[in-house]
Amino acid sequence: MASLRSPPRSEAASPSPTPRPSFNAELVKNYTKALLSTTLQSATWPDVKERDKVKGWMKEIGERVKSRMLEIQPAGFKYIVMTQINENLGQGGRADLVCHWEDADVVVQEMFSNDTLICICIAFAVRTM
Repeated sequence: MASLRSPPRSEAASPSPTPRPSFNAELVKNYTKALLSTTLQSATWPDVKERDKVKGWMKEIGERVKSRMLEIQPAGFKYIVMTQINENLGQGGRADLVCHWEDADVVVQEMFSNDTLICICIAFAVRTM
């Protein structure tokens, strides 16, 4: 029966002529933490007539995190940012992810909550080169 494992990488391969870019996840983590706090600190879960506020918050946070990631490393990565805001009713929650990564790929997850809402922002930097 054939093996389902990938063949081992050859360690003798010649190094690439230019260094591969790396991504500083700590800069995004610190930025995202501060952004969530300043954007949502005084926010309250809106009533039914104002639900578009939540969409606006999610879009603003996602766009700003993506822009910051592009400032940190403008080339060599694809960026994915997911922002979710839910009403805080005292419920528990959990989120996990499983990925097959290269060494330079990173993920940053940050959470913010207050008495009325919970926000989770997850940002991925996936190397393209």
